[in-house]
Amino acid sequence: MGSRSRCGTRYERRAFLAGHRRIAGVDEVGRGALFGPVLAAAVILDPGRRIRGINDSKQLTREERERLAVEIRLSAIAWAVASVDAAEIDRINILQASRVAMSKAVLALNPPPDLLLIDALRLDVAIPQLAIIHGDALSVSIAAASIIAKVERDALMRAWDGEFPQYRLASNKGYSTPTHRAMLREFGPSPLHRFSYAPVAESAEPLLPFPEAEE
Repeated sequence: MGSRSRCGTRYERRAFLAGHRRIAGVDEVGRGALFGPVLAAAVILDPGRRIRGINDSKQLTREERERLAVEIRLSAIAWAVASVDAAEIDRINILQASRVAMSKAVLALNPPPDLLLIDALRLDVAIPQLAIIHGDALSVSIAAASIIAKVERDALMRAWDGEFPQYRLASNKGYSTPTHRAMLREFGPSPLHRFSYAPVAESAEPLLPFPEAEE
């Protein structure tokens, strides 16, 4: 209940008083997942069109998120999503991948933002920005981005469930649940798992030494 009561527009109001007019909230989802991409969203809400019920996506039901995502897409000044796949996460690490996905989403906004409100991170883009700890529970703009990102990634996981039904992705969304870890141990990882994550690496077939050629 506490987080529901704190999510509001105070950061947006302060930014507006400071002269900013296109304030984008930015957030990512999927950082802790074992499977699939990390996905980010950036949203510039229209201050003249209030959307009731926006909150941190983790505090909402699936039905609430999906209803709000439709409203946000229809009424926002701009919104965009971007992702970084599992192979790139393994190559550059999940923190950097999250920053890349968020930067890509920001740069895809049209019109471009003049201020970023970001959940806990700073991005390597030439736009003024404010990192807010627990921002998705405090700022409606960041919460809106969290909703868009969560709905988009969950839909992607349901689609991948048809390709890899053994991992139960429609229910666990790629996260490290007991069932997902058990399926990894039984079937091994897919090409879309994150091999830099311990539960995936531990379930992969060990590489055998290459046999020496006979003379």
